[in-house]
Amino acid sequence: MTTGLTTRLATPADIPVLTPLMQAAITDLLSPVLSPEQVESSRMIMGIDSQLIADGTYFVIEIDGQVAGCGGWSRRNTLYGGDHTPGREPALLDPTVDAARVRAMYTAPAFTRRGVGRAILDAAEAAARNEGFKAVELAATLGGLPLYRACGYQEVEAFTDASGGAPVPLVRMRKPL
Repeated sequence: MTTGLTTRLATPADIPVLTPLMQAAITDLLSPVLSPEQVESSRMIMGIDSQLIADGTYFVIEIDGQVAGCGGWSRRNTLYGGDHTPGREPALLDPTVDAARVRAMYTAPAFTRRGVGRAILDAAEAAARNEGFKAVELAATLGGLPLYRACGYQEVEAFTDASGGAPVPLVRMRKPL
C-alpha cells in the first residue's frame, strides 16, 4: 500500500476534478484491452454519477494530496453508468436480499498499481457491510477484471453494452461480505 494514501467522501465540488480523471482513465486504461471504437463507446456507459455523491457513498482517494482515484458503492439498483447513461434504475435495494453495487471506480493513469482500487473497494465494502448488505456486485470492464478477481470477486455473467455505439464487453461480478 502506498504511504500518504487517504480516503474521503466526495462532494459536488470534486466533480470538475473527477470528470477529467475519469476521461483519462477510460482513454489510457481501456485502450490496451478495447478497440478505439469500444473505448469511445465506453464514454456513454461510464462517468460521474452525481447520485452517488448526493447519497454520501462516493469516495475520493488522494495520494500525498493529489487526487489519485475515485469510486464508491450504491444502495440503488443501477449496476453501472453515469448521469448520462440510459437505463438507470434509482430504486433502493433491500440489504436483506439484494447485493449493494460497487460503482464508478477510476484510477488516474499516473497512480495505477499503487493501491487506489483496493482502497476504494475496502471503503465501499465496509460501508455496505455497515448498512447490512451481505454481498456486493459490480460490472467490471476488461481492464478491471484482474483487480476484482484478486480482491475475491467471482464472475457471474459476461455481457455487452452497445448503447454508446460499439459493443463494450462487461462482466457482472459478485462478492459475499
